[in-house]
Amino acid sequence: MKVLIVGAGIGGLATALSLHDAGIRDISIIEQVPELRPLGVGINLLPHAVRELTELGLGEELAGIGMATSRLTYTNRFGQEIWSEPRGLAAGYHWPQYSVHRGELQMLLLDAARDRLGADRVLLGLAAVSCDARTDATSVTVRDAAGADQVLTGDVVVAADGIHSALRKQRYPYEGAPVWNRLILWRGTAIAPAYLDGRTMIMAGDGMQKFVAYPLETPGPDGLARINFIAEYRAGDGDSGVSDWNRSVDPSRVIDMFADWRFDWLDVPALIAASDQVLEYPMVDRDPVDRWTWGTQTLLGDAAHAMYPIGSNGASQAILDARTIAHELATAGDVPTALTAYENARRPVTAALTLSNRSLGPERVMQLAYERAPHGFDDIEQVVPLAERQRIAAEYKQAAGFDPSLLNDRPSLSARPAADRAGR
Repeated sequence: MKVLIVGAGIGGLATALSLHDAGIRDISIIEQVPELRPLGVGINLLPHAVRELTELGLGEELAGIGMATSRLTYTNRFGQEIWSEPRGLAAGYHWPQYSVHRGELQMLLLDAARDRLGADRVLLGLAAVSCDARTDATSVTVRDAAGADQVLTGDVVVAADGIHSALRKQRYPYEGAPVWNRLILWRGTAIAPAYLDGRTMIMAGDGMQKFVAYPLETPGPDGLARINFIAEYRAGDGDSGVSDWNRSVDPSRVIDMFADWRFDWLDVPALIAASDQVLEYPMVDRDPVDRWTWGTQTLLGDAAHAMYPIGSNGASQAILDARTIAHELATAGDVPTALTAYENARRPVTAALTLSNRSLGPERVMQLAYERAPHGFDDIEQVVPLAERQRIAAEYKQAAGFDPSLLNDRPSLSARPAADRAGR
């Protein structure tokens, strides 16, 4: 079986490694950029994604670049705690939760793919233009930097080419641009004093304005650590949004918006001021669609289900896609059956998550606290009772597939090819 994967991001690389692990070895990864570099800022990998990478034999490498998260804490814009819960091993999972630099994770997966598949299987500088429109076709037309086209063929095409997927656009030509929810994100990292226990992810604020921070490394002897942050602000009705995806902006603009966000345990404006660079993004997603698969072609990751960065699920869900599609291709009788099974397993889950994230997902506790006590509170129990907070947290874990008991007891997605199972 020959598989063409379009996109060498986290989803595409995880798919290649998962296929290789399942015994499918004829794999080519097509990537439009001429050079892959460790770009981006921090992301979170939840225990269900860490499990999958561990089962791919990357557990030690992941621990070497990731910071094991101990707790997740939600507060209001005054730093008052709304909800806090243990995370990873401390929460009873068999696998940790990691905060990691996105670029470092991508390079880890890229190095593993080149080592296991062969360096010549990662084809750089080729932009996917289209797939053959027939449902039984497996060809991808790609264009090099000089503008020359060529056609690559195989038995399976997996489009993991992101939120601006050319292959998704071919199937949904009138979909238009991603959906903006009027939130603007500013992302950055800074060397700054560690806060709380030095391993806690915090989210402060509400649906209008929010600040997220988590450490990417253990604090040094001086008490400093590299901390990733995301500042969010809801634009006014007259604001048309931002023009670029990764636009560098003057940090003073963001500092002014959070000037009075100084808590006993974290100085938000000082953290922003210490950043090397602040990048601006729109918070966007795409509407769920009713189909990912056309015969021997399918969508994966953000190309299939781009969602708001709420609940730390974007990269984790792409990794689950990767493991699921590899399992189905290795165990089903034919490619269309395998891709249909993959879609049936993953599309309903990710569609529900996309819509849940639009309703703030687990962060809904912050908005409830704001609506009921906009100027702060003396007792959170009188504002958002414990039972309500527990229910919101538990429902999201179940929807996203990382409820501790369900994840710990779920069978592995590792698979052997059908020929191996038959003893051949």
